[in-house]
Amino acid sequence: MTSLSDLPLRADLRGQIPYGAPQLHVPVALNVNENTHPIPEPVALDIVRALAEAVLTVNRYPDREFLELRERLAHYLGHGLTSDNIWAANGSNEVLQQVLQAFGGPGRSVLGFAPTYSMYSILASGTGTEWIAGTRDADFEVSPQTAADWVSRTDPDLVFLCSPNNPTGTRLSLETITAVYEASRGIVVVDEAYAEFEPAGTASALTLLPGRERLIVSRTMSKAFAFAGARVGYLAADPAVTDALRLVRLPYHLSAFTQAAANAALAHTDEMLAMVDDIRGQRDRLVVELARLGYSPYESGSNFVLFGGVADPHALFEALLAQGILIRDVGIAGHLRVSAGTAAETTVFLEALERLGRPTAAGAE
Repeated sequence: MTSLSDLPLRADLRGQIPYGAPQLHVPVALNVNENTHPIPEPVALDIVRALAEAVLTVNRYPDREFLELRERLAHYLGHGLTSDNIWAANGSNEVLQQVLQAFGGPGRSVLGFAPTYSMYSILASGTGTEWIAGTRDADFEVSPQTAADWVSRTDPDLVFLCSPNNPTGTRLSLETITAVYEASRGIVVVDEAYAEFEPAGTASALTLLPGRERLIVSRTMSKAFAFAGARVGYLAADPAVTDALRLVRLPYHLSAFTQAAANAALAHTDEMLAMVDDIRGQRDRLVVELARLGYSPYESGSNFVLFGGVADPHALFEALLAQGILIRDVGIAGHLRVSAGTAAETTVFLEALERLGRPTAAGAE
């Protein structure tokens, strides 16, 4: 049987492993930060109608510029944005990949602050861009000074900032983002995949876009919109950025079905986002209850909670899995991550954790 070693694979890809969280069929899956609330049935039916209409013209290529989708996304984001500021692709991972294709590549580098979203380094590798892993301050924070120091020392071509950060849930201040932008000469991407789960009134990096032509704010419909299976990510930036991405995108990269489904969902924004408050409530419940059970949860602005004080992460992961509960081992010593599910799913997780007993003193932080 042929193996990778038998193929003329790029040297920099040898020894790499693909991204992949465990895909297991379990009663309670709380491992990949999905929105566990289903789309409301009336909205789902409207999306189905839109897809049925799209199939009647599927013999033709879709709108290459996906103008209606860009207009709807601009309206949703507000902040004076227009369709010229918006770009979309098949999930925010493809958006970020296109950014790296346009502004990264061989001989160029991208800086991120570890631990952070694991796809950043994989996307960098896939585009031949050097990945630089900066460090964080205590409790996974990143101060303006720390961020600016890393930019000044490494002089990257791009900086990826995840806020709220995956897997820690940590929010970045606008001061930190501004400090990075002012210290850098290249593209600065703020990944706000979980922005809708932040406390009400939290300022978005979208407020920083005017006058900053190198700043990009990335978003997704996967999380708050419960649209993970539809694969729709997007960004807001100076129109010149979207012009640059046209140079690297594949022709007609957003299918007619993707555009139809996303447009129909955005026509029901209020209904689609109605579950966000409930998810926030379950997230906050996790923080309180995990602390009561003897763990060390971190405050989170996302739809998941990272908790420390785990004596043996692998053993606890397996013990929960044996009870049909799947969470995530993110590779941080003494820590695990759990997504905020429905009230029932959260209860099942917390009750199982309590049955397994409190962490030992050796696991405490």
